[in-house]
Amino acid sequence: MPASDAVEQQQPWNRQRLRSTNERLLLDRLRGLGAASRAQLARETGLSKPTVSSALASLEAAGLVREAGTHAPERGRTAVLYAPDPAAGYALGVDVGRGWLRVAVADLDGTPVARADVRNRARGSEALADLVVSAARQVVAGSGVDPAEVVHGVVGTPGVYDEKQRRVRYAMHLPGWGRAGLLDRLREELGVPLEVYNDANLAALGEYTYGVGAGSRLFAYILIGTGLGMGVVSEGRLFTGAHGLAGEIGFLPWPGQQKPERLEDAVSGVAVVEAARRFGMSGQLTAKAVFDAARQGNPAACQAVQLEGERIAHTVAAAAAVLDPDLVVLGGGVGHSVDLLLGPVREHLRALTPLRPKIAPSRLGEDAVLLGAVATALGTAREVVFERRSSGSQQFPPGPR
Repeated sequence: MPASDAVEQQQPWNRQRLRSTNERLLLDRLRGLGAASRAQLARETGLSKPTVSSALASLEAAGLVREAGTHAPERGRTAVLYAPDPAAGYALGVDVGRGWLRVAVADLDGTPVARADVRNRARGSEALADLVVSAARQVVAGSGVDPAEVVHGVVGTPGVYDEKQRRVRYAMHLPGWGRAGLLDRLREELGVPLEVYNDANLAALGEYTYGVGAGSRLFAYILIGTGLGMGVVSEGRLFTGAHGLAGEIGFLPWPGQQKPERLEDAVSGVAVVEAARRFGMSGQLTAKAVFDAARQGNPAACQAVQLEGERIAHTVAAAAAVLDPDLVVLGGGVGHSVDLLLGPVREHLRALTPLRPKIAPSRLGEDAVLLGAVATALGTAREVVFERRSSGSQQFPPGPR
């Protein structure tokens, strides 16, 4: 075949590929700007106004962007504003915890359109899987969204997901949850592609996207609840280590009174309750009850809070020495009482190390994992929706990546 013919045959594909690239560029820029006119998009992207107009028309026809009002400048013509259409697709976020199951469906802007918080009273992994499926289905049904428009989901869970074996490992507080095939069952019954992430990692991403971590170069999110975990976000991306185990600080050794313990045994809601009992509190105690009593000046509760602050300070000192974060965020169930803990943590940290990163409470509270799951699912959902709806993906095979 003559070279000129080969070039001619490639031209339609190349033109379509270029159009698809321009459309993706404009859509990404609109997500950052919120809404913009053709002229503004041309300035922002360097594309010509005719190219911008053509790409916007294609995006609008595909249901990916919509008109979002007008802008009337002091001089010149009134300009039509365009914005991404948030209803072009949806993402599913799931937070599987020992005490609660939280589920949300969000549009492509990241706005939750429906959610549910369900007590986890499941006895065993099969019952927990049933609960996840039923809760997710109810949330989707309650949202009024066509289930086929929910294009991607992310599940946050204690432990670490092993992609090769397709199961969760080290989820000690959810017995049986690591059984092989369990997560494949969720994918099949929900009919949604699901990714699985460690809950502390998702909490860190949630806090980076929506909370106090925004703009941080490197920050660590310490999740203190039933267990203990840490998520690390560097330059906007998760750091998970060679095997996905980075941040599993609960496995660090801790010198217990009778025998060596894990750090998770010393820094958790359970540890707060155990300390309060040793100091003289009685009755049916929870970590919340201990912190509430400390606010009322109960001596035993105050001692337990001081001890928890000291142990958290050791955790922060370890993170500071290894990671050098500019921010450490304290969250999880115990995060509700950071107002009581910040003083003791900072006091003990001064005595432990000269490395003293900024310490702040989580802004998202117990929603951090769920919002991190939603934010992570959105990244893939937006790509899937673009590929499904854009004219390029419908008419031509994808090129090399």
